[in-house]
Amino acid sequence: MCATVTDTPTDRSRREESTLRERIAANPRPALQWSAVALLLLVLEFGALAAGLLLVADVLVVAVTGLVEVVLGAFSDGAAEAVLGVQSSASGFLDGLRSTAHSVPTLLSRDVFPNQGYQTGPSSAWEGTFLGLQPAVVWAVRATLVYVYAAVLAYWLFRGWGVFREHYRQADWTPRDDVVDRLRDHRWGQFGIVVVLVFLTMALFAPALGPTTVDRNIESPYSHELQYYDAESGSVETTYVGDANFNSKSKGQGDQNVGVMSYDDYGRFHPFGTLTNGRDLFTFAVMGARISMSIAALSIVLASFLAVVASMTSAYYKGLIDLVTILVADGITSIPGLLLLLMVGMAFQGHWLAAILHGGFLYALAFGVIMFPGLWRAVRGPALQVSEEEWIDAAKSFGQRPRTTMRKHMLPYVLPYLLIYASMSIGGVIITLSALSFLGNGLGIDPPNPAWGRAISMGRNYVSTQSWHIAFIPGMLIVVLVTGLNAFGDGLRDAIDPESEGGGEEEAAAGGAAG
Repeated sequence: MCATVTDTPTDRSRREESTLRERIAANPRPALQWSAVALLLLVLEFGALAAGLLLVADVLVVAVTGLVEVVLGAFSDGAAEAVLGVQSSASGFLDGLRSTAHSVPTLLSRDVFPNQGYQTGPSSAWEGTFLGLQPAVVWAVRATLVYVYAAVLAYWLFRGWGVFREHYRQADWTPRDDVVDRLRDHRWGQFGIVVVLVFLTMALFAPALGPTTVDRNIESPYSHELQYYDAESGSVETTYVGDANFNSKSKGQGDQNVGVMSYDDYGRFHPFGTLTNGRDLFTFAVMGARISMSIAALSIVLASFLAVVASMTSAYYKGLIDLVTILVADGITSIPGLLLLLMVGMAFQGHWLAAILHGGFLYALAFGVIMFPGLWRAVRGPALQVSEEEWIDAAKSFGQRPRTTMRKHMLPYVLPYLLIYASMSIGGVIITLSALSFLGNGLGIDPPNPAWGRAISMGRNYVSTQSWHIAFIPGMLIVVLVTGLNAFGDGLRDAIDPESEGGGEEEAAAGGAAG
């Protein structure tokens, strides 16, 4: 941070020698003010946020115990069954907590802003909706509030870094300050940040954003009923959601179409229209965003972890370890990535591991392995470079443990390069996953769970008809998201390495490789 008027050399020296807790205790007001607003924002959506975190925890528990069960199953059936018992107990406990979290009322839930309703006559008021408003209006209000909330939350989290930087950070300046300042002036990078935040909000708040729910409209339509005004009988009728879907198909033939921003015959509003099976495309799309981004995030975290560990270990020890790492990376590279994904999809059909993340967990592991060599090569050069610095030799001579040296002295140097290349690799995961879902036949996300690629496949025969929205909208979502991720990666690269900014294709590539 920049020294304020009241800062003195003695104050800065005392601050550098104190812990973060001591610095906050000495000046608690900024931290308390920021924490009070942050706590209020979390309380408003505590149930939804807690349910999301518990879902992630449940997936991780099932995934880890599943891998342990596979390994132990090769040696002992009893040990594998014991692991499955632990998994079942832990997963059931987390499911109970998640159900409790879902029952906690939140500001932006559909219980507060219900948009499912019916009319009692041709021009009568709506029953069952928020304040008797039209379903389209209620949905628009709820969706707007969700994005306003997400924008305020994102700003306040960034503001928290500013408070730390201004009041509690020991150093007056760090290289991250220049990175943030350059990113503030990078319009292309800011476009990427906005796109990523929009889709991240879509994924996190998918249940609240959709005009209906996945359970009601997609997974179990014949377990739910709805009321609607029947113009023929002149009365309010009741029918199953599944039957309403059957009569709301979009197939581009005559009046068999429910287009963008329109109602079906049952008084249900569809912002993106319906699919060929009558299901709501907007609900399908936002939940597809959640699934796709979850798998992409999991795969990139795995690939980044492997790349960082391998690059720092091989750079620190060199010799045989570096040679083995090169051979492993080259061996993985020699396997066609698409072939490996197809093998994973076909080999684990029907296996309980394939049920995790709707079939996406195994793909996330495969993507992580496939992307590992590329990310490793991107950070291997910087890791080798920093391993030759004098401070690394000094740490070795003082007997510092290798793990501590890698974490404190090598990781901060390698991490920026990893962030750049990782942000540019996520888009490839999303495109490939969508392609697998497009192919179908046991590949990609398990039906009927939402997947962008499956929606494109369903609508590919209707692109030139009035049902163009089925394939076009999910395709545009993929294009916009991948473009935004690449823009964010470009902005991050130029912010970290300003010498790469503004150059041609070769200069940009060289700059990206260098930093």
